[in-house]
Amino acid sequence: MVGVPGDRDVALEPLKVADPAHVRTSALSMIYQSRGRPFEVLRALDLEVRRGDFVVVLGSSGAGKSTLLRLLAGLQRPTSGTIRVGDADVTALDDAASAAFRRRRVGIVFQFFNLMPMLTVEENVALPLLLGGQQLAAVRPHVVALLERLHVAEHRTSSVQRLSGGQLQRVAIARALVGEPELILADEPTGNLDAALGLEILALLRELSEERQITTLVMTHDLRAVSYSHRMVRLRNGTIERDIPNPYPVSRS
Repeated sequence: MVGVPGDRDVALEPLKVADPAHVRTSALSMIYQSRGRPFEVLRALDLEVRRGDFVVVLGSSGAGKSTLLRLLAGLQRPTSGTIRVGDADVTALDDAASAAFRRRRVGIVFQFFNLMPMLTVEENVALPLLLGGQQLAAVRPHVVALLERLHVAEHRTSSVQRLSGGQLQRVAIARALVGEPELILADEPTGNLDAALGLEILALLRELSEERQITTLVMTHDLRAVSYSHRMVRLRNGTIERDIPNPYPVSRS
């Protein structure tokens, strides 16, 4: 793993494997103010995910998927409740420790890629490590290996503006993996792709999750994603409506 010097180590010790739940939320609630009135996006949400599971969190717009992702990543603080990822109490981290937690332990895949247009492919992938104080020359072998695994290494010195949608999403996945995270959070990863490319990206995320034993949560309204999951969690109005093993497994032979 490529280290990130200077990161704070508060609550960031190695995962304690005695607890089978890798991700756990307890009574997680999030209330926003809308036109001066409270709007409850998540309501006392209890969720447990085992290490290495590939979980699809399904729900329509407004169900609370994106809010749950931001809370799990430590990008926002809940109104009440707790979140644990391994041994880290995410809700107890201050801003600096929360940033270190994301950089070292979490990879995020965004619907609209969130790549920097002025940077090359390899610079985009390396960016989390560069922001942590590493030099591109030092991390380049690691970055190139990831790009090769994701079949976009031939574009490593190209501008991301020259890539197709599927290639952009592969680069975004490589960036999410570059810090060797234990948790991947994907926000509508098929939402900006056509049907065939969307299925390709879902299959790739599942394959990488199993290959690297990364706990993965995919937030989506795309029912096709369920086929690639170990488990489906359906959100409705900020609560878990269903939590079941994958009812529609696809063949991977």
